[in-house]
Amino acid sequence: MMRPFEGIKIIDTTHVLAGPYAAYQLALLGGEVLKIENPAACDQTRLEGADPELNRRGMGTKYLVQGSNKKAMTLNLKTAAGREILKKLVVGADVFMENFRTGSFPALGLGYEGLKAVNPKLIYCSLTAFGQEGPRAGQTAYEGIIQATSGLWDRLGPPKEGPDTVKATIMDYSTGLATAFAISSALFQRERTGQGQYIDVAMLDVALTIMTPFLTDFLRTGQEPRRPGGDPNFAGRACYPTKDGHLMLAAANSRQHERLFQALGRPDLAAMSDNDARELNRELHRAALSEILAERSAAEWEEYLQARHVPAARVRTLAEALGDPQFATREILCEQSDTGAVEGSFTVPGAPFKFAHGGPRVDAPPPRLGQYNEEVLHSLGFSSEDIRGLREEGVI
Repeated sequence: MMRPFEGIKIIDTTHVLAGPYAAYQLALLGGEVLKIENPAACDQTRLEGADPELNRRGMGTKYLVQGSNKKAMTLNLKTAAGREILKKLVVGADVFMENFRTGSFPALGLGYEGLKAVNPKLIYCSLTAFGQEGPRAGQTAYEGIIQATSGLWDRLGPPKEGPDTVKATIMDYSTGLATAFAISSALFQRERTGQGQYIDVAMLDVALTIMTPFLTDFLRTGQEPRRPGGDPNFAGRACYPTKDGHLMLAAANSRQHERLFQALGRPDLAAMSDNDARELNRELHRAALSEILAERSAAEWEEYLQARHVPAARVRTLAEALGDPQFATREILCEQSDTGAVEGSFTVPGAPFKFAHGGPRVDAPPPRLGQYNEEVLHSLGFSSEDIRGLREEGVI
């Protein structure tokens, strides 16, 4: 069954996480992604991960998780020959992606206007930390900087201590998903209008959308949101120690709060379930929950409360989470074995959704650095002798 982006050619010059992850999502859905890297400075994720031997080979696990279904070539865009080759590739492309410092690609003649002249129907996507305009446009940032600058970091950690960052790379991967959505939207728009598009994606903007409810609350009331930590507004939305571990409760509304305390044999506290009563009696509710939940194991409470339609979950380690049969049911994990570049097997996540037909899948393993140089250049009309010359000159 045909997938959504089969036949769509994507030139991806991005590096690290957000951009390559966006391209990976499109590749899972059939997009023909050509990953371009500097021959003298590969994508740094090739050198990072928990397996030192893979890092030495330029096949680190941080690269593997978003490298499948792509082709890879090297191209030094600081050389005139490299830029000319890129323009030849753009002629037949649908999408071009870059995530370098604002102004870098236009300075090379590879900005939107430069490539639009080569291919008027091109979808050109720029990913940066802060966007193409404004006082921070030229600044460099990674995950933690965006969390700190956006105010997200200040929302985390215990209320009476300093803020803390999310230890997962939520901003990079959220930006990757937002970018894939933006590119998909632009491609759909082009089907209707016949026109190309320029997309300006900023990690800061994505961070603000993640904080949407806090942002709107603050702009309405002027009150800084309280850092939750161990002091949530409602006791039914918090983590508690049990007999053998921790249990997360998420009785997020009045009905769930009422069901929670009815299930725990406290109808008196269940009667205090509207928003005002829950906030006013937070400490009373918390004390009762702390005492009751300590009587059983986290697994027992999870089973008991979920059976009564109260959101509750035992806090699991990663190993425990991956052992949950729900993951097998969802089939999000893709195992690859003996790919040539990597001995043995490795497993990567696919797309975070399923289609009834023609959906995302892994077809090919992550490529080695420059693995498709000859194939791509031959397709552009370069001879084997030409390719040797380009390699000797440091163009590829």
